[in-house]
Amino acid sequence: MLIARNAVGKLQASFAGKDEPKKQLGIISEGLKAIESADKDSKTKNWTETWAIKSYLTSYAALIETDATASFKYFDTAVVAIKKANSLDKYEDPSGLIKASEHNILIKKQERGNLSYFNNDFKEALDDLREVSDNFPGDSTLALNTAICAQNVQLYDESLKYFKRAKEDSIKNPAVFQKMAQLYLSKYDNENAIKTLEDGLRLNPYNHYLTNDYINLLLDTENFTKAQSLIENNLKVEKGNKLLFFLYGYLQQVGGNNSTAILAYNKALATDQNYFDALYQLGLAYVNTANDALKKSDADKNVQYSSLINRAQFALLRANEINPNDKQTVQLLVEIYTRKKAQDKVQELNRKLQEL
Repeated sequence: MLIARNAVGKLQASFAGKDEPKKQLGIISEGLKAIESADKDSKTKNWTETWAIKSYLTSYAALIETDATASFKYFDTAVVAIKKANSLDKYEDPSGLIKASEHNILIKKQERGNLSYFNNDFKEALDDLREVSDNFPGDSTLALNTAICAQNVQLYDESLKYFKRAKEDSIKNPAVFQKMAQLYLSKYDNENAIKTLEDGLRLNPYNHYLTNDYINLLLDTENFTKAQSLIENNLKVEKGNKLLFFLYGYLQQVGGNNSTAILAYNKALATDQNYFDALYQLGLAYVNTANDALKKSDADKNVQYSSLINRAQFALLRANEINPNDKQTVQLLVEIYTRKKAQDKVQELNRKLQEL
């Protein structure tokens, strides 16, 4: 036992002297030979100190051994030894051997967890990284990787717990806020999803992905006024963003302001002339505006109506070219051709609808 204790002292002196790992492994090997006798002795095998020394030596060996197989063999021995040490009578651990061993074991578990993580073995990674993160809650990267593992094995509450930990540690990565919001939405918690995206945007103003998610969520929850204000502010910064113009048009259309919606959709199409959603909504806005024109008392209301219906037809035909299998587009074209009494076109499109 004395030789084993001396080995601990030599190893600590070697660390202080920054000796080569090879020399340190030699000291560990010397100590382990002595401790193997002690853990078989009828008296010393029941001492906590015996197993504390064994875990201390093997846990350090696990960290400095370059051969992966040998390193993890030391690690396995250290895990068994520390468990044994903690199961025996209370040991004061004046030299900090148990505490140091537990620290080393956690470092090795993190290494093993990271290997599993990068090999996409998320279940194995989660077991290790969760324990390490719980011991080092201030490590935001560790918390983030743990959250991703939990999400990949569909433990969503667990994932949210570690995403929150990463967020509380002042992480700014916009992807974290996106993933958290998605998890809240999976729990039908729109309020916290909105709050999370708002927190993310405070740290990442005008971030494209966070902004899009936030606007879509506001629209889904019918927070139209808030969504419109957000879109208007973002358009001042992203003047060529087709999605923002489309969403602004959609909000105007929902509010019955078809003329402004048409302007917005055309702005979106100026950026991308093949933007299907904008073409479809533009066609619908023209149809709505044409219907409104007929309700007016203007002398040329029929001329206005005809012009608007023609524009709707043009936009919807273009949309149909881009996505010929969209039923709503075809149905709207059927309505337009019915109004124009173009029965051959109506029959052709009705046949197409039956095929879709």
